Parts: sequence; C-alpha cells; structure tokens
Amino acid sequence: MGTPRTPTPYNKSHCFRYSGQKASPEEAEEERVLLDSIAWPRPPAQLANTPLEQTSDPTKSTFTILPAGGDGERHVGDQLKAVIHMYNFQGRHRPHGGDFLVARLHSPTLLAGVAGQVLDHGNGSYSAVFPLLWEGSAQVEVTLVHPYEAIPVLQWVTDEHPDREFFHSLFRSGTVSETTVCNRCLPPNQQPLCNYTDVLTGEPWFCFKPKVLGCDTRDHHVWGGELKDLITKEEEMLFRGGVNLKVFINAFGTNSIDVLPERKGQPDLNGSSNLKLGPPKVMPSGYYFQGEWRTLGGVTVRQFKDSSSITQCLQGKVVHMFGDSTVRQWYGYLKDTAGIKEFDLHSPSKTGPLLAVDTANNIMLKFRFHGQPIRHAQVTSASELRYISSELDHLRGGSDTVVIIGVWAHFSITPMELYIRRLRQIRRALVLLLDRAPETVVVIRTGNLGRLDLQQSLRNSDWYAWQMNKLLRAMFKGMDVLLVNSWDMVLASHLPHDLHPPPPIISDMVNYVVEEAIVVIKEIFCKYPNNYGFI
Repeated sequence: MGTPRTPTPYNKSHCFRYSGQKASPEEAEEERVLLDSIAWPRPPAQLANTPLEQTSDPTKSTFTILPAGGDGERHVGDQLKAVIHMYNFQGRHRPHGGDFLVARLHSPTLLAGVAGQVLDHGNGSYSAVFPLLWEGSAQVEVTLVHPYEAIPVLQWVTDEHPDREFFHSLFRSGTVSETTVCNRCLPPNQQPLCNYTDVLTGEPWFCFKPKVLGCDTRDHHVWGGELKDLITKEEEMLFRGGVNLKVFINAFGTNSIDVLPERKGQPDLNGSSNLKLGPPKVMPSGYYFQGEWRTLGGVTVRQFKDSSSITQCLQGKVVHMFGDSTVRQWYGYLKDTAGIKEFDLHSPSKTGPLLAVDTANNIMLKFRFHGQPIRHAQVTSASELRYISSELDHLRGGSDTVVIIGVWAHFSITPMELYIRRLRQIRRALVLLLDRAPETVVVIRTGNLGRLDLQQSLRNSDWYAWQMNKLLRAMFKGMDVLLVNSWDMVLASHLPHDLHPPPPIISDMVNYVVEEAIVVIKEIFCKYPNNYGFI
C-alpha cells in the first residue's frame, strides 16, 4: 500500500484558534480520556506497510457459531457467541486485529433482529456476542465494514484535511456583493479572515474576508463543495463495494440456530425494567420482533396508526427539535402522522427553521438546524445560524416541553476534539435547563449506519459514526436524558442501511420517544426529578 498513513495533527492546528474560550484542566483531562476511548488499535510497526493482497478479504474470512454449553440447548435469555477468523486475499490468517466489523442476529421469517457486540482479540480473531431474545429460528450475520488498513486513511484525511468540505458565504451591502470561502478550519496565513467564533460557546467559524465589504455584511451560508482526489489510487482500493467495503462474511458450518422458550425461573426479558444479564452478558437497547421494535426496559412501544392517538400523547406539548436532516425526519413524521399544519416561515424546506402548529390541541413542533457546519446546498440566512446550546439557554422548560437533539451526520469530517467541544456546550446548557425545569423531557438521538461507497466512506463512514456515538454516550452518561440508540435499531433491522433510515425505522424511533419520553419519563421526573438516569 505504499507509505502507510500515520495519523498526525497536520492542519488540525488552525482548527483550534479560539478567541476566548479555553478548556479548563478538568475539560482537558476529560477530552484526553474520551479520545483514548476511541483510539483504534495499531498493528506492530513491522506490519504497518501492508500490501493490498495482504489486507482482509471477507470472502475468505469465516465465522463459526460456538456450541451451546450444558445440555446443548439454547433458550431465550441465553447468550450466543460466534468466533470470526479474518484471512487476507492470499488466504493467510491475519496476524493482527483492527478490522471494523459489525454483527447482528436475525430471523427473516419472524422479522426479528438484534445488534451484536464484536470483540477484537488483536490476533486476527474476533468474537461476536448476542443475547437470545426470541423463540424460534435465528441467523448470525457478520459484516466487514472496513479492513484495518482503511482506518488510518480515514483518520489521516480528517487530520490532514479537516476543511475538505467547504462552505460559502455571500456578503452584501446595497448593490455590492461578494462570495468567499468559509469553514471552522481555515489556514490563517493565506489571506485576512473574518472571525465568527461564537463569543458564548467558543465554537469556531471563519470566512476569508471579502476584498471590498466588511465582515459585518455577511448575508447567508451555503455548502460549497468538497475536495476530491485526497487519497492515492492505491488507497482507494481499500474502499471497494462488494470487495472489502460492507461485505458479508460467510459461516464456516451453519449460520443458524433454533432457540427454545425461556428456562424455568428465567427473568422476563420483555416485561422487567430491572433485567440484569450480568457483566459477561450483552445488553442492547432493544430488538425487532414481528417487524416491531421492542425495548429492553419494560416499555411497550405502541404503533400509532392514526392521528388521534399520537395527538393525545402530544397534547399541550411544545416539541423543540435541534439537529440535522435525521432529526428533521422525526419532525416530518410527527407532523404528518398527527396531521399538524405547518406554518410557513418562508425558510428553506431542508435547513429550516420549521414550525408546525395544532391550535385545537395546543401542540407546537419546532425544528432548527444545529448551527454550523451545515452541509446542504440550500441557502441559510446568516441570522438563522444559531447553536443548540444558545437556544437551550433561552428555553423556559417544564412539563410541557420536549427537547430532541441529534448532532452527528454533519460532524463526521470534524476533528473529534471539535465534536467534543460541541457536545460539552450542549451538555452545559442541558444541565442548566434540567436544573431550572427538571420536568423537561430531553431526548438525544445517536448516529446510525449508512450506505457506503468510496466518497461516502470519506464523508460519512460508519466508523466516524461509531466514534461519535461512543463520545456522545460517554458525555451524557448519568444525565436525565433518554437515549434513542439509532445505531442498534438500524443494525438490527432487516431494512438496508441508510444515513436517513427508511420510514418504518423512523416510525419506530418516534413512537418510542412519544411512548416513553412523553408518558413514562414525565411521570418519573415528577416523582424523582434528580435521581433517574437513562444513559
């Protein structure tokens, strides 16, 4: 593969030119711990420069379901384990770990599925572990998302080219207008900059200064494009669909099992909110059965088939949705399912802000993008570029308020230090909101898997989403917020992976939020406002 990519902070330095906000020692230590938690394993130095033919070949790799212990039977509530052995294109066992694999257990006949946990043993072998949650047939599915050698390329391209997607701003004064390039990372030595770093949050944003107009004449923001040909042709060979990019791995022997009913005395997996599978066990957020999402927390997710049932749950609520287009999907689902009329704010349909109102039932739905970066070709007024933390600071909150947040898809090319900074500001604002109004319902959506080709891998790889999910879960752990694990839902589903999950998955996500967040969590907050954590 030529000279191996070694992650080094080349151009990242000009991403951290903040005018004011400086991390405290505690924040710096938290950042170090968080970054260590997503550090990817590296092979020994002598194995770093790997020829393409010695990288992982999913068609030659295999997985084997391990025998059941004890009486040889598998029951609901047990755990299934499969061992994965990775081989290269020459048919040799790989000597180290680091491949990015995902796994699920599913049943096409039962429309059932659950995400598995993959453990890297560091020697070319992996384990995939699954809880057995339904009676009947089940099949193991293992996917190579990226071979190890692709990961340093993904890391390098973010470190070396954090500005590989760029944005434009129009500056206007009277009849004079100019357009310049903008980004959160711009080199300071090319030409003068307009510094739009947020005073309150420290969020960085810069534009090259117009030649004639002043920085205060900025009119709008729009996605400008992306840099191409950043990696070598040889490196591109690591991102080939059907070859080494999101390809299934075959079973050595059978890939299916039969699951018997629960053993006598087994805890109720579907009805107990106190289910404890113990440290060795795997505990996903939920699973699909008969095409419907079931949580592992005692809450039954209803399927809202008509507007009246969902209207009843939303009655008297103001739902504030902050995020990207994957959160806008939720806004659209709630609006359309409940038959709530959209109020025309004369704003862009994709980037918003958006507003829908049901005056008869006192329901208001709001959607606002999370602030820069906004990777969309629709023009957004500069006056509408607001950060989530600033918006939260102006919310009164209370039992009639629901806050939904999703921050991930537009941050996939961002150095993770900047993503941590964004989440930290949101967390600070949420702590204050829940302190002044503990009955406020707060929902946070994780990222999910998507379809990948070469360009999508460099832009929105599942590996980027995995990093952000891990950081997000760690940073909001212990807070009174509800986590919707979109990763688990998309991975468990029989539907194709997509950055924008298909309507049935969106329905399951939103129904879960409506059912648990608005009904159950509200009651818990009223009784125990400071003693209940959901992440």
